[in-house]
Amino acid sequence: MHNVTAQSLYNTLEGKRYQYVDRARTCSRLTLPYIMPDSGFGAHSRLDTPFSSIGARGVNNLASKLLLALLPPNAPFFRLNIDTFGLQAEGAPPEFISSIETQLQQVEEAVMDEVSRESYRTGLHEALKHLIITGNALIYLPDTGGMRVFHLDRYVVDRDPMGNILHIVTKETIARTALSPEMQEAVGVDGAIDDDYELYTAVCRIGNKWEVFQDINGVRIPGSEGSYKLDKNPYIALRFTRIDGESYGRGYVEEYLGDVQSLEGLTRAIVEGSSASAKVLFMVNPNGTTRARTLAESPNGAIVQGNASDVQVLQVQKHNDLRVASETIETIKERLGHAFLLTSGTVRNAERVTAEEIRMLSMELENALGGVYSLFSTELSLPMVNRIMDVMNRKRKLPKLPKDVVNPVIITGVEALGRGNDLQKLDMFLQGVVQTLGPEVMSQYINPEEYLKRRATSLGIKTAGLVKSQEQIQEEMQQAQQMQMAEKLGPQAMKSGTDLIKQQSEE
Repeated sequence: MHNVTAQSLYNTLEGKRYQYVDRARTCSRLTLPYIMPDSGFGAHSRLDTPFSSIGARGVNNLASKLLLALLPPNAPFFRLNIDTFGLQAEGAPPEFISSIETQLQQVEEAVMDEVSRESYRTGLHEALKHLIITGNALIYLPDTGGMRVFHLDRYVVDRDPMGNILHIVTKETIARTALSPEMQEAVGVDGAIDDDYELYTAVCRIGNKWEVFQDINGVRIPGSEGSYKLDKNPYIALRFTRIDGESYGRGYVEEYLGDVQSLEGLTRAIVEGSSASAKVLFMVNPNGTTRARTLAESPNGAIVQGNASDVQVLQVQKHNDLRVASETIETIKERLGHAFLLTSGTVRNAERVTAEEIRMLSMELENALGGVYSLFSTELSLPMVNRIMDVMNRKRKLPKLPKDVVNPVIITGVEALGRGNDLQKLDMFLQGVVQTLGPEVMSQYINPEEYLKRRATSLGIKTAGLVKSQEQIQEEMQQAQQMQMAEKLGPQAMKSGTDLIKQQSEE
């Protein structure tokens, strides 16, 4: 890629993006106009306000629910799975595997703390709005943390027939003052001090890695070259729907664009018609005995000379027509309400939202959106986890995990959410044992210490200092035996018994 500039690659791929940007602007104009404004929009431009707010409400509602399902507040949105079969084949005892599970839970908590600290939810909420309206978004996770969202009109992407990304090129505007003197000289910047320049960043897949480079004015910036592993790419191109043979996705609003456009037109007609109907005009017969000046200047309740038949009120006489439009609006609003989940049950606003509520929300999204939640988990959550863990590893905030033994797995769909599913299965197992075989068999075959550890791990509770170890239990039992001996035999016998216990323990 040394002979290809990022700008030329961007210009080559830009033509394939036109129809998606044009469609995205149409959808944005009817929902949230600031998401994808028209070309040439600037600081002094004004956005048109749609007459109907149903589209904006639907987008905000759906984006909030997707954010809550993808990044639940009380549980990790992923889990680190270990190769249990491989460890057992190497002779690892169950206690060792359980201790690894507990340590992996701590790693999950550290990653979730990083997500909360760097405000990833804010950036992801913006990206979800773009995905719902435009169908596409590009997120960038830099080494310093945080998230940046590139809009569809600021990047291009190229995929192979299988949907794998081949090229990503972004276009940014950078001020001359942000460039060092050496960089200005290297790229040939010679304009005014307040000029802006276009910075192009290309991310190209070469073999089993990503090659990254930047250029300004068609000149590559010295020191901008770099490379990433395939699963550690900081640029993650997202799409709302996966369409075979297309490099871009289609937005959710586009699927219901007919209803959204119809609702906008009818709402505008109702508003303008109602405004005309609300205007009151008194018309006075010019050949009658009533004078318009007398009518206008007389106070309320005054007695004046005139003929009531000389005065009429102008009426639009469109009540029946507006009623038909209003009934049609209600029908369309009902359809859009179901499409954007405006009529469904919402998650309560509380500090503690249970995993069952999030699981029901995931089921609702899965049924309503036709598997798009699972697509987000595969193309968004998993690459984001890999990237965040890679950055934390380089900052030494996380231990290095063996890739062939430990792998992150996104909990998607209705099967489970976090480790709460493990807790449910664990309790069902114990209840089945008690009901089928009885409590005596359970106490004979079930290890209470291991059960307590697994239950605490499923609930995300740290067991250090909370659950007693076998050594602590044995010490307490020895102390209890010594106290019983002291009460029965006296102090001298207790001393002899203590010496005997120590002698037995030494043997």
